[in-house]
Amino acid sequence: MKLAMHNWMRPEPIEVTIERLGRFGYDSIEISGEPFKYDVGQVKELLAKHNVTCWGSVSLMTEGRDLIHEDKYVRIGTVAYLSDTIKMIKALGGQIFCIVPSTVGKTKAMADPDTEWGWAVEGFKELSYVAGEHGIRIGIEPLNRFETNFINRADQALCLANEVGNNVGVTLDAFHLNIEEADMLASIRSAGAQLVDFHVADNNRMPPGQGALDWKAIVSTLRSIGYDGAITSEFVMPIDRTPLVKQSGQEGKGAEEAGTTQGMEKFLRDHGTGMLSATLYDELVRSTAAVIRPLL
Repeated sequence: MKLAMHNWMRPEPIEVTIERLGRFGYDSIEISGEPFKYDVGQVKELLAKHNVTCWGSVSLMTEGRDLIHEDKYVRIGTVAYLSDTIKMIKALGGQIFCIVPSTVGKTKAMADPDTEWGWAVEGFKELSYVAGEHGIRIGIEPLNRFETNFINRADQALCLANEVGNNVGVTLDAFHLNIEEADMLASIRSAGAQLVDFHVADNNRMPPGQGALDWKAIVSTLRSIGYDGAITSEFVMPIDRTPLVKQSGQEGKGAEEAGTTQGMEKFLRDHGTGMLSATLYDELVRSTAAVIRPLL
């Protein structure tokens, strides 16, 4: 297994992100799914310079991106967006694509369950063909009930992946598993060879080691099913706007001050975070590696 990290949690130039990952000994990046934001040639040069590879990408399901939207043209546009991201992953030498089916933060259904399920299967089938042509494997990620009303558990993601077929698997996240699963380790074992990607944050969504999860047991379970992909850091730290910030060190700018797009501002706000200071972010990235690396 290798150590990777997302980059959506702190809006910043990609050269800053990749330099940090190289400095703290990360193997890979799971780059944000924004195919028209990045200059592929520049990113490839930065990756080579800092001895970091591209593991894959994660869909950023902001407003207007939704495979189960009632508007047919939103669904068509979402498939186009995800297809473009697959092509970016291929160009960067990546292997996997973690896809959340619906808009993050949308918890109200737009149709009956059978209709939404049919839309999801239809969209993923189309994407599976694009992914197959580019040698990329898709992993469907369940999120907790407070972030989506569609696909919350590992068994639901596996059910959808099995109906889609075409080598589609699942992506699991320790934070979400801790909320929704009766037995997190059993859920990991149930995924088996269909596990495409694994995201890590502690039970409080802080970096591993700053909560209550048993990381030795989690990594050991991943090893027991033969998982040899990346363990991808995805901690989300809140901005402390109380006097306690002097003790917590959780300083930073709110989402509205992060200087990013309106859609990404809402995405950060919905995740309860913003723009952490570079010093604090460095320490969180370092501490994650210190906890996870010895277990790999």
